[in-house]
Amino acid sequence: MNDLRHDFHHELEELRNGIARLGATVVELIPRVTDILLEQDLEGAEYVLRGDIEIDVRATEIEEKALTLLALQAPVARDLRELASVLKLSPEIERSADLCCNICKAARRIYGHSLDPKLRGLIQKMSAQAQQEYKEVVEAYVARDGLRAAALPDMDGFLDDLHRQFIAQIFESHASGSIDLQVAVQLAVVARFYERIGDHAVNISQRVTYITTGELTDHEAAARTRVETPPGAEGT
Repeated sequence: MNDLRHDFHHELEELRNGIARLGATVVELIPRVTDILLEQDLEGAEYVLRGDIEIDVRATEIEEKALTLLALQAPVARDLRELASVLKLSPEIERSADLCCNICKAARRIYGHSLDPKLRGLIQKMSAQAQQEYKEVVEAYVARDGLRAAALPDMDGFLDDLHRQFIAQIFESHASGSIDLQVAVQLAVVARFYERIGDHAVNISQRVTYITTGELTDHEAAARTRVETPPGAEGT
């Protein structure tokens, strides 16, 4: 029995590491897709989009392993919370990667159109804030630090403020004639993608709190992330 429990905890630790690595992939993707957007890097966009299938496969494998452990080991208490959280975190992170891919798709749509310095600056700020939130929550997950995770909603408020500033700047840039309507619409969608990445970071933070305390709370981010992409924003 002790050997079985040892094997179980080893497999559980592998799942934790898998979630951490998956989250770290998104942390690295956020600034990468931002550079692709700002530099109009079509080759880079294609590379990221082609690599998304690998992320999907990794996320699915993690979920399948977690379900197998649940079925075979019947864990309780914190171990049960860990496994239940893996089943939530894996798709949460996979959707975040999808949002990064959506930024690449938007980059292809606005290819050939220049952006004024104010728009570029706000895109960089949104990207940096989204990355910081994701990095923070992945590290909180690895450390099982509930207090650190609890700070994410306040951090995300800053990203929401940047989103509002960016939308206002889009209107201003369009009114001045520096961007056309098609580009304005795509940029508004891009801003929403960054905001949703932050929402996912908040959702992950709630799971970290659940793992460490057993408390599972409802929050606005869960409602906001039910639909990942506004109508008309998908496509190739």
